[in-house]
Amino acid sequence: MVAHPPPSGRTGQWRAPHRYGGLALHGPDDPDYCVVHTRFRLRFGTVIPLLAISIYIDPNIFFLGPFTLSWHGLFSAIGVIAGVSLGVRIAAEAGVNEDGAYNLALWSVAGGIVGARLFHVWDNWGYYSTNLLQIVMINEGGIAIYGAIVGGILTGTIYARMTGIDVAKMTDGGAVGLILGQAIGRIGDVINGEHHGLPLESSLAVVYTHPNTLGEMGLPVHLAVGYELVWDMLVFGLLMLLRGRARFGVIFWLYVALYAVGRFWISFYRVDAIQALGLSQAQLVAVVGVVLGVAALGWMGLRGGYRREPIADLAS
Repeated sequence: MVAHPPPSGRTGQWRAPHRYGGLALHGPDDPDYCVVHTRFRLRFGTVIPLLAISIYIDPNIFFLGPFTLSWHGLFSAIGVIAGVSLGVRIAAEAGVNEDGAYNLALWSVAGGIVGARLFHVWDNWGYYSTNLLQIVMINEGGIAIYGAIVGGILTGTIYARMTGIDVAKMTDGGAVGLILGQAIGRIGDVINGEHHGLPLESSLAVVYTHPNTLGEMGLPVHLAVGYELVWDMLVFGLLMLLRGRARFGVIFWLYVALYAVGRFWISFYRVDAIQALGLSQAQLVAVVGVVLGVAALGWMGLRGGYRREPIADLAS
């Protein structure tokens, strides 16, 4: 039997059915799961297919006492710094006080961390319902990107309302900073082998070969987080092209809709827990994101169009 690490990354066990084609797999002890992975093991063995991407990198950079710096942690930190810096700059160009924008960003980061943990707990409630103390053990890993997005946006909006910051002018910079930070953070996930992709019977698969990898060592899989990295950069490029041209709020709702479309599609190539209707948590949230984004953009189109009028906007 082939043991497979938990899809949630660094913590927990298999707590819900997981998707593989038309099968609902319940973990390493599921006969269907064993058949699927054994078939790929037998076909590819320990030999990396021709042209496959081999990643032999230790996920941990160094240890300092109880502290461990991983590639995931490093690129997450770089992503936060880059995203906040760019987002604040764009908000300042739109007329938002720079100090206020930085304070809002810091609160949003804190809210994002809480949201990321809560969404992870929700996604794995079968485990945490009987291990309540583990909920606060975020140092042991276990976060969900959509939770970070939702938590950050809600916290930032509340802070803006309380301090008198123009939410519409802040959201566009926030959206651009968010998608940039997400893309940079995914680099660490690619290196570490986190958020497992489904087995891929192709020479274009990625194979993790380091013994400490968080991925399935030696098994050719979809580089699902790599797909998301590319999608995030495409969305980032489009939003940057619209910067300064689109009406305030358009860039934010476009980000919500486009990221949701990409995440919904890419999740079909990931080993994710099925929550309802054959969809994962991320896909269910993505459906809501697409509906909200399209509805908001449609409403804005009916209420004055999408182009920015610089004089009117900055004077308001």
